[in-house]
Amino acid sequence: MRDTRESRLLLVLLIAVAFALITVDIRGGEDSPVDGARQGAATVFGPIESGVSAAVDPVGNAVSAIRDSGDRHDRLAALEEENAALKARLGSDDRSRSRLKQLDKMLKIAGQGQYGIKGAQVIAIGAAQGFSWTITVDVGANDGIKRDMTVLNGDGLVGRVTTVGPDTATVLLASDPDFTVGTRMESGDELGFASGQGDRPLRVELLNGKAEVKKGDRLVTFGSQADRPFVPGVPVGVVSRVDPSGGGLTRTLYVTPYAAFTKLDIVGVVVEAPKKNPRDTVLPPKPKPTPRPTVTVTVTPSAEAPVDGQNQQEQ
Repeated sequence: MRDTRESRLLLVLLIAVAFALITVDIRGGEDSPVDGARQGAATVFGPIESGVSAAVDPVGNAVSAIRDSGDRHDRLAALEEENAALKARLGSDDRSRSRLKQLDKMLKIAGQGQYGIKGAQVIAIGAAQGFSWTITVDVGANDGIKRDMTVLNGDGLVGRVTTVGPDTATVLLASDPDFTVGTRMESGDELGFASGQGDRPLRVELLNGKAEVKKGDRLVTFGSQADRPFVPGVPVGVVSRVDPSGGGLTRTLYVTPYAAFTKLDIVGVVVEAPKKNPRDTVLPPKPKPTPRPTVTVTVTPSAEAPVDGQNQQEQ
């Protein structure tokens, strides 16, 4: 449209009409004569507005998500920390259960042998006193611990106390090459001396070179004079190999110890010896042999099979 006098006059007229309608609408309030026209416009343009709004909402949601992502990240981090703490508690609970199990086994041995023990925890390993196989426990002179006391755990003999401090003590393990303990065979009087060999089975020299010994036989401590350094009846181990008897004065055995020297945790120091030798009562029950299933096969001769002697008669 060209800018002519008529067009300018029409624009002024339309503006005047618009102001007049606005004035009438304001003065009419709820009874405004243009209300019907407004509702019709809403009917026509409402769906279009809704569609535009729907198209815009995902963008708004994304903005909100970005805005709230920091809060969610903080909540996720908090949950991860709680999860880690829970796992740590579960781990410590497993540790506690393991220690309680070890303590129960040790108390059972102490009860069966009538040993008075002082429970202790292994706090260090190594050659603190020049020995190659030693542990340090968290009890000492203040707890009544003295040198040359027997040390055991829920499985059997662990070692003997060699050095005592106010609150700690050093224990020489039975696996140390400098360790020697008197032994006695189960259900018999065959005596010997067991020596440590590091991570190999204990070496036992029986005093009787002609003693009848076999794999699977078990040994306990014989005991020492005045029960120091060893009390009697503590399980030592199981015979794993027997050297052939060569007619010598002694016989050599190799014994797998009951105690696992590489994973010691809860141990007990025997502070009071039993009044009576427990002999073999502290040994664990012998494992029951696994029964071997037997299969019986029944053969039924067929009708066409020759009877014994039939072939000979026909020939």
